[in-house]
Amino acid sequence: MLELSPEIVAFLMLGGVFALVLTGFPIAFVIGSVAFFVGLAIFGPTTTFHILYSRFYDLSLNYPYLAVPLFTFMGVVLQHSGTTKELYESLYDALGGLKGGLAVVTIVFGTILAACLGVIAASVTILTLIALGPMLTRGYDKPLAAGTIVASGTLGILIPPSIMLVVYGPQAGISIGQMFMGAVFPGIILSTLYIAYVIVRCYLNPDLGPSLPADQITPFSTTKLLKLLKSLAPPVLLIIAVLGTIFSGIAPPTEAAAVGCSAALLLTVLYRRFSFDLVKHAALETLRVSAFVLMIAALCYAFVGIFMSAGSGEVVQAMILAVPGGKWASFAMIMAIVFLLGLFIEWIGIVFIIVPIFSPILESLGFNPLWAGMMICINLQMAFQTPPMAMSIFVLKGAAPPELGLSMSDIIRGVIPFVLIIITTLVLCTIFPEIITWLPEKMIGPSHQ
Repeated sequence: MLELSPEIVAFLMLGGVFALVLTGFPIAFVIGSVAFFVGLAIFGPTTTFHILYSRFYDLSLNYPYLAVPLFTFMGVVLQHSGTTKELYESLYDALGGLKGGLAVVTIVFGTILAACLGVIAASVTILTLIALGPMLTRGYDKPLAAGTIVASGTLGILIPPSIMLVVYGPQAGISIGQMFMGAVFPGIILSTLYIAYVIVRCYLNPDLGPSLPADQITPFSTTKLLKLLKSLAPPVLLIIAVLGTIFSGIAPPTEAAAVGCSAALLLTVLYRRFSFDLVKHAALETLRVSAFVLMIAALCYAFVGIFMSAGSGEVVQAMILAVPGGKWASFAMIMAIVFLLGLFIEWIGIVFIIVPIFSPILESLGFNPLWAGMMICINLQMAFQTPPMAMSIFVLKGAAPPELGLSMSDIIRGVIPFVLIIITTLVLCTIFPEIITWLPEKMIGPSHQ
């Protein structure tokens, strides 16, 4: 066994992860192998296996993580229920006549999807298949159309029922229900600022998002209103089934996720889309996503176990607390680290690595744990939109029909203004922390999960 200082161990483990991630190996194997070999070097096989086993075992007994497969199943079922296409068409009829109207419809539709799916790949794919073609064929600016889809599709990782919040809460010792409620207003603010940006930009330059021709615009009528309300009913029902039961104290998030699954299946029956093939597909996709999440979670959890056992957590804490400028400078450094990690590592790896390390630091600095956790989650919105990782960008590029001629540079140029809007939202939540904390404080009943 080697006698290594905590500083050297921290450098080896964090530097090793960064170096190996750039090779293209899957993040789970990178983090797991670094933890294993560093553990062998400094603790020997017996202690290393004990740490790894105990961390794996503890994670397998973490009850709140049951919400991950349940919310995934709900999202996949809803994706194939037939409700999404009808809702987009109804919003299109109502708002398509505005300058930039199709982009506004896409953002509104993406926000509603976020409150129903919670799975980024599904949201971005649906938006790409439904909205990209109509926008580009009507002369919309490619970067604007692409940026709108990426930004609004990524809202699903923040607006509940977000899988990221389900993962983050137990790691930080925060109620998942409170995380869900704390994400509502930041998500709405992001969506509203996205819409405001599109409207203002298209008003200043109508060529970026032309309105529909006059002969294609039908006057607003009672029939159109009823169609819109009918298409809004399914997602509203699902949102009430999940968030309503959590906020009212009827059920904690895991049980609310089961209610959401039942509601999603009911919708497929009402829309005559229910079949055993659908259930089989949803079950297999849920198994794939859940196994992926829990595999990374277990290996990251083991990584943190080795890291903290070597005393490296105290090294990071001392470094951050020593930043000149007080607690806000330390907080800014944490946020900068999270942003930089998001450029190279998937969000789930970031959450499982940083939360056990940063949560005690944020608490010692005197920050509200719920507020600080939500700030990190809002920050991670940018990880989906900033290369080289940028999962949302690659999902859009992969799902976009080749004949539309959308290039990677179009997408990257389009997301830059939306990334700046996310930074603006972080500033607003810093100045007005009640944006995050007000709704959780109004929750009824126990919030133990």
